[in-house]
Amino acid sequence: MAVYVYSIADKQHPLRLDGVAGVGEPPSPLRPVRAGSLTAVVSDAPGDLRPKRRDLTAHQEVQNQLMADGTVLPLRFGLTAPDDDAVRTVLVERAAEYTDRLRVLENCTEYHLKVRQDEEGLLRQILEESSDARQLNDSIRNGTAGPDASLALGELVAQEVQARQEALAAGIIEALRPFSRDQEVSQPTGEDFLSVSFLVAQEQEEGFLTTELSLANQMGDDFEFRLNGPLPPYSFV
Repeated sequence: MAVYVYSIADKQHPLRLDGVAGVGEPPSPLRPVRAGSLTAVVSDAPGDLRPKRRDLTAHQEVQNQLMADGTVLPLRFGLTAPDDDAVRTVLVERAAEYTDRLRVLENCTEYHLKVRQDEEGLLRQILEESSDARQLNDSIRNGTAGPDASLALGELVAQEVQARQEALAAGIIEALRPFSRDQEVSQPTGEDFLSVSFLVAQEQEEGFLTTELSLANQMGDDFEFRLNGPLPPYSFV
């Protein structure tokens, strides 16, 4: 029977699973699958597995319970294997890789930061600081611009937006880098110009949070910082 895989841990992990339910309806009992120095936490996989709220919550609660007692590799929702033997085979074949990742993730959690900038504030800043953009805008407003002026202004503004936001994103990451073991940048969506995950060790957490708050305050009301965490370090498994 197919099995659902939640996490991988060292064989010394206490794996206190009492009172924690797995995915599925009714919930599937959790069990360990051991091979060598590693243990995977699994349950029988439901036949209609989908990212429903109850199953997403169950998956997260398993991670939280395990992380409270030690380091684990939290696997993302939906990972299944054909059976327990297939899980054991992977634990053996990738033992060195998993053991190394457990070492890297020891006493760490993930924080995910998204940042956006108010569009009107950014455009106002570009017109104030870019003489080329300001001249084009003024000529359009007073009716003296050529037929291609609006297109030229749009292209110029787009270039300025990209350059400025790339520089801001790099600056934010560099300011927080000393307080994290690793970073994973993802493609921002919507109005965000930055989407990045940080792997933060327990002893660095206070410095990380203080610095993030200081950055948000320094950059002002035109910027919206959204920090989510602490989370299981999914991005670094």
